[in-house]
Amino acid sequence: MFLKIKNKVEKELKVYIRDVEKLYSLHRISPVLFKHIKDFILRGGKRIRPVLFIVGFQGFSDKILPGLYRSAISCELMHDFMLIHDDVIDKSETRRGKPSMHAMFNKYLINKKPAKFNGEDLSIVAGDVMFALSLRTFLSVKQNYREKEKALKILLDAAMYTGTGEFVELLSGIKNVGEISKKDIYKIYDLKTAYYTFSAPLMMGAILAKADSKEIDKLFKYGIYLGRAFQIKDDVLDMFAEEGQIGKSTLTDLKEAKKTIPIWYAYKKSDNRDRRFIEKILSKENAEKKDLEKIREITARTGALDCSKTEILFFLNKAKEIISSSKMKPQYKNLLKGYCEQILSL
Repeated sequence: MFLKIKNKVEKELKVYIRDVEKLYSLHRISPVLFKHIKDFILRGGKRIRPVLFIVGFQGFSDKILPGLYRSAISCELMHDFMLIHDDVIDKSETRRGKPSMHAMFNKYLINKKPAKFNGEDLSIVAGDVMFALSLRTFLSVKQNYREKEKALKILLDAAMYTGTGEFVELLSGIKNVGEISKKDIYKIYDLKTAYYTFSAPLMMGAILAKADSKEIDKLFKYGIYLGRAFQIKDDVLDMFAEEGQIGKSTLTDLKEAKKTIPIWYAYKKSDNRDRRFIEKILSKENAEKKDLEKIREITARTGALDCSKTEILFFLNKAKEIISSSKMKPQYKNLLKGYCEQILSL
């Protein structure tokens, strides 16, 4: 069923691009901007957010509202906006197995006249355009004003919380790893990942389906627990996966001195010598790959990797426990339980 919904989302995205072309004439205003936005939107992706939006709705409704799928892709456009800005901050050159937005713009500028701006500057503007498109697209669904306004507030909250999480995470990067608590890390996970990736799309769909407030709250909690598990898995993959496996550069979190659960455990479980090494490398402006790889080795050797996997399992079980008590239709409830198992695999 996930695949069926995802395929409909993909189809809607393609139709949406054509409609945007007609509505705003972006291809005439700036062929360069439109070309790069189109490329970024249509790249292959998991489409987690719009799919969960639809699941949240259909779990509590027997009908499909006109414009529902178009409204659902607002979550994907919001995600794209955040990815574009995130890649600038992280200085990531790849995204979804292709050049990041700023990397594409930098390539475009190579043979142009010298400018006082670069691809990063252009990509920030492109991201802002995507943000505006996201909000406009959400309004497509045909539902009464009350539910529509409540769901829109969730989308806006998602943008606000994610930005706040990014801000807090950046500032944590200049702190010594020994000053960071597990609670601090989960605060960043909840703000930056869990709310906008899982909680918000599910809640938005359920609100449009007129689910009661208790059910909305359960979806919020389910999303937070699942988001924590998802982010820890992402952190593990950033350290231990091959670049081709995840479609972006590896060891980027370490390079940016991000304080993650695997790093927190590695530091706490290390002897004084390894702790000093971790502190030294995370404080470097440009750490060498061999040093980052040594931290990876420490993470595996100290059992920090195993502890991280245990945390993933803990939060997945909490998520399944929450969704089991939901009054959502059984087939969609089981779909979300199955999704938990899918997240678990490393």
